[in-house]
Amino acid sequence: MTSKPTAAYQVTDRNLALELVRVTEAAAMAASHWTGRGQKNDADGAAVEAMRLAFDTVAIDGTVVIGEGEMDEAPMLFIGEKVGSGGPAMDIAVDPLEGTNLCAKNMPNALTVVALAEAGNFLHAPDVYMEKIVVGPDLPEGVVDLDASIGANLRELARAKRKDIGELTLCALERERHEELIAKTREAGARVMLLSDGDVAAAIAACLPDGAVDIYAGSGGAPEGVLAAAAVRCVRGQMQARLLFEDDEQIRRAREMDPGKDPSRKLGLFDLARGDVLFSATGVTAGPLLRGIRRDGRHAVTHSIVMRSKSGTVRFVEGHHDFGTKIWSTF
Repeated sequence: MTSKPTAAYQVTDRNLALELVRVTEAAAMAASHWTGRGQKNDADGAAVEAMRLAFDTVAIDGTVVIGEGEMDEAPMLFIGEKVGSGGPAMDIAVDPLEGTNLCAKNMPNALTVVALAEAGNFLHAPDVYMEKIVVGPDLPEGVVDLDASIGANLRELARAKRKDIGELTLCALERERHEELIAKTREAGARVMLLSDGDVAAAIAACLPDGAVDIYAGSGGAPEGVLAAAAVRCVRGQMQARLLFEDDEQIRRAREMDPGKDPSRKLGLFDLARGDVLFSATGVTAGPLLRGIRRDGRHAVTHSIVMRSKSGTVRFVEGHHDFGTKIWSTF
């Protein structure tokens, strides 16, 4: 059951959607200075600092509940950090640069990502791995199940979409841990699309009607999982997930952040992102979802997506920017 939005949130959420675009644009332009330079941490650090400064102009009392960087020791907007200039209390989920390697190598699909919800509506989780499965809208509820075999899920999805399994494409990260998933998918007759990084964009792609992806599955970061859930909420898709732990310390931290709950439980979409959700992403390098930053001296053109779960509206925004007027710009 979704929570009822406050009057303040109802008044401001449309404006906040545009403010979030400004935040992801700032991070993307800062990161773009490092595109192709082989220095992923410098790119991530630039995105983080630009995002922090941009958040200072947003009229919210925000708390980062999903941050990034703990796994690979990169810079981060840390969990518990306060952002915003004051206003309604909000949960913030961020990935200042999803696909740091993609940016460093000038490969497709590097994004800057932010999601926002009223306080208490995002899953609070440490930066561990998360098992995920995502399909798009307009399908029977529960058409896929995280606990079912991939073969069974593909058969049910093909039936629901009135397609042959051979027409389905599963997207997953190209990792050794996914070798069985990939083999079983191909054994069932479906195609596989492999990504080196960037599972938020892949989850969104599984929900778009003109996308080349029918289902996203496998494990990736928990922060990216919550961000993906926010986007899936906005486009009326389906998602299930489960946190994956490597040791008792990770389990302890998960219990502290989400008290009274089984940290190993299967998570539905509304366990990950409840209430009214806003989502924004800006392309750093070009990909199927967004164009990358185009730079010309002290000017840049950005391409972003912004979505609201309340209306289900998806907007693509092109921005034209002068670096000389940006408070976060040092070049």
